[in-house]
Amino acid sequence: MIEAEGGEIPFDLPRVTGAQRERAAALLKALRQRYPDARCALRYTAPHELLVATILSAQTTDIGVNKATPALFARFPKPADYARATAAEIEPYVRSLGFFRNKARAVQAAMSEVATIHGGETPRRMDDLLALRGVARKTANVVLGNAFGINVGVVVDTHVERLSKRMGLAPAKSTVAAIERRLMALFPRESWTDLSHLLIAHGRAVCKARGALCAEDEICRRFCSNAKAMRRAGSPKRAKPAKNTARRNAPVGRKA
Repeated sequence: MIEAEGGEIPFDLPRVTGAQRERAAALLKALRQRYPDARCALRYTAPHELLVATILSAQTTDIGVNKATPALFARFPKPADYARATAAEIEPYVRSLGFFRNKARAVQAAMSEVATIHGGETPRRMDDLLALRGVARKTANVVLGNAFGINVGVVVDTHVERLSKRMGLAPAKSTVAAIERRLMALFPRESWTDLSHLLIAHGRAVCKARGALCAEDEICRRFCSNAKAMRRAGSPKRAKPAKNTARRNAPVGRKA
């Protein structure tokens, strides 16, 4: 285990080579130059608001969450306000989001625990966050990294998963958990929170799941397997060599 602010890292990181770290550092530098303003897309003014927004963001776009949360945060400004409410009272504010009933229950339960167990303060340790209703490692990483500047892991969403595989940061069949560990091994700890924002920004702008622009992008041409595949697919096909038909067309009894 590795000691870290925010709690222990409860697993060993995979071994990576110096060359792999150098390549990762070059990618990180390129992404930082391209996206200097990359940051968490969820809007919040307090740690507990980020926790709520992240719970709501499951299988929902950040844009959709940001449309719903202003009224929600105004109605329930503190964790104790959620604790005094019922899930049914929270539902109207999140009805526009997928699985809104389950999310309303999760938010109410998590905020009740923050209010009663943690004195209204959002936990700053991974284990404490994971004990809350509706909070898995990805959500905990979002809160620790963005609300408190604590790097205990790397947020791996669909963009980060896709780019990690395309850019050779993790094997193609890696699980989300394995990808996170690879990224933690390849990149400096102080960059872990920023790394996810940078990969997400590039995934949304260029290295998309559909309509990717990898073949024309400088960063992708350097690091992304998808760019190479797209360039091969778009290159003119070589003409097939003409078949030798002399033997077939030669008169019977004469060698071609």
